[in-house]
Amino acid sequence: MRRRVSLVLAASVAIAATLLATGSRSIAARAPQTQASSADVKIDNFSFGPVTLTVAAGTTVTWTNRDDIPHTVVSEDKVFKSKVLDTDEKFSFTFSKPGTYPYFCSIHPKMTGKIVVQ
Repeated sequence: MRRRVSLVLAASVAIAATLLATGSRSIAARAPQTQASSADVKIDNFSFGPVTLTVAAGTTVTWTNRDDIPHTVVSEDKVFKSKVLDTDEKFSFTFSKPGTYPYFCSIHPKMTGKIVVQ
């Protein structure tokens, strides 16, 4: 039993020495890193731009009001709804599920847009 422990210890020391000699700093497995995705929609001149935006699931979309008057961002199915956005105010929503999300400005209902999540 003592001999077996000595062999295991010797093997561990040999592995550690090899790793040090080859310049390996770590033998720990690293989890894959995921990068957060984002996209922007500009509200300007009574329109959303781009009118249709296609994004991957997990993307956060941020709307910024560049108009001199207030606007809102409201999905037709009420999945998301902003407060009234004054000039330069922003609203963000993260799209976790694939689908098509039509939206409009509740103050100016002819202003429409669409987010397509793949």
